[in-house]
Amino acid sequence: MNKKNAYDLAYSSCPNDTFIFKGIAKNLITTRGLAFNIVLEDVETLNQNAAKGAYDITKLSFAALGNLLDRYALLRTGAALGIGCGPLVISLPNRSLDDKGKDDKGKQVIAVPGLGTTAYHLFKFYIKDLFPEIETIIIPMPFEKVMPAVIEKKADFGVIIHEGRFVYQNMNLEMKADLGQWWEDKTSLPIPLGCIAVKRDMDPATALEIQTLIRESIDHGFLHPTMGDDYIRGHAQEMEKDVIQQHIGLYVNEFSKDIGEKGTCAVTTFFEYAARAGLMQPSPYPLFACPK
Repeated sequence: MNKKNAYDLAYSSCPNDTFIFKGIAKNLITTRGLAFNIVLEDVETLNQNAAKGAYDITKLSFAALGNLLDRYALLRTGAALGIGCGPLVISLPNRSLDDKGKDDKGKQVIAVPGLGTTAYHLFKFYIKDLFPEIETIIIPMPFEKVMPAVIEKKADFGVIIHEGRFVYQNMNLEMKADLGQWWEDKTSLPIPLGCIAVKRDMDPATALEIQTLIRESIDHGFLHPTMGDDYIRGHAQEMEKDVIQQHIGLYVNEFSKDIGEKGTCAVTTFFEYAARAGLMQPSPYPLFACPK
């Protein structure tokens, strides 16, 4: 199969993604003769666009990938998995998940960063496990609007991701649940948050080249952490420098370089939980785009 002139490469503006891809985006490494049209969107927009087959290579929530395995296959590099990095449930002070909610019928109103996100899925697993009697109304929205929705009392609780975990206390919000800690306690596995996937009809040899290139971009980022940091800061939505560094340190790790056996087990276990919760159908398609 002939290579395309350029592949659409889509990822988020969050520091972990811009750190991973800065070597490619800023031509800091050799791109192995591959060319890319780069698109940056929030993760839920990426999830929705992937459902339309918009991009050749795309960042996805693992939750979205599980429902798109007929169209996309996983790369072993570029993923966000880890320990102590999961979504948090937050609220204004003196609230409890088993309080009566603000809805007229007493249902809890929950702001979530999109229905295709891993965060939403983890919240559903958590509520089913610990608070099965609670009725909820779910309001999806861009991740950066979740905390304002809680502060403005448009939602009782919010599920926050990305840099939210570093700044929520500065906004007079309290953590009510650490969904990542709940997952780790239940499974003894890392939390599968986001991944890089390619269209399933991509030539496996090309997918392998792209997978290797992403690994080289990550390695370059760790070897030269200040090179291209203007690219990261330019897309970081006015984050403070220390928050940017915390973000990268938490979400870019050995699983990003190679998802490995433990990471693969975390993903397949997550898919099993989602299937039991009725959020995902088991798929006959292989998980990975190319052999190990």
